[in-house]
Amino acid sequence: MRRTNVLTVWGPTVLFSILLPWITYGMLTDHGVHEVPALLLISCWPLVELAVFFGIHRRVDEFSMLILITLVLGALSALAYNSAKLLFLKDSALTGLLGVAFLVSLALKRPLIFYFGRKFGTDGTAEGVADWNAMWDKYPGFRTTQRRLTIVWGVAFLLEAGVKAALVYVLDTDTMVGVSNVLPFVVLGLLMVHTIRTGRKGRARRAATEAAEAQPLGATPPPSEA
Repeated sequence: MRRTNVLTVWGPTVLFSILLPWITYGMLTDHGVHEVPALLLISCWPLVELAVFFGIHRRVDEFSMLILITLVLGALSALAYNSAKLLFLKDSALTGLLGVAFLVSLALKRPLIFYFGRKFGTDGTAEGVADWNAMWDKYPGFRTTQRRLTIVWGVAFLLEAGVKAALVYVLDTDTMVGVSNVLPFVVLGLLMVHTIRTGRKGRARRAATEAAEAQPLGATPPPSEA
């Protein structure tokens, strides 16, 4: 993917779903705004991205929708928590809900990981999206891989949620703050590495299959060089 395309695909997501919510939340809380209204207000940023994306592409961006839902759930659930331990458990619950969402999506026509791959594995153009959609219809192996990856992501998020919930009861607050900030990035990083490797293997298999199908019937492969 070209650098300009990477910026086009990742730039708005990083800006509206990560940087602007983080900066805005810090500014609001620094000026005395309570946690709950601050969380509700920063949820407007992914909503802005959704509106801009829909205005340009005439379709909903699934990743931004997921970020929006997560932020809104975090804001609403914060109403019920008034201690550090309960806030950590809330974060674990949201992670667990994300894992459940991945697994439930297996019952849909296309699982969640398909849409994540389409956003971050293409250049975002109409042609790139169409090619990604076509692979779902054309290659049974691609569909199988997407479903398997969805299972891996769902189970990983459920395990992360369970580990964080258990650690709440054995670690002090200062240590738990560090764990809760680092663990999600570790899990996400490992999932990304596994997904990229799986995607490369899948592309290699498809290329080999297409090369074999293109070879004339009865033709013998060229002799290998000594």
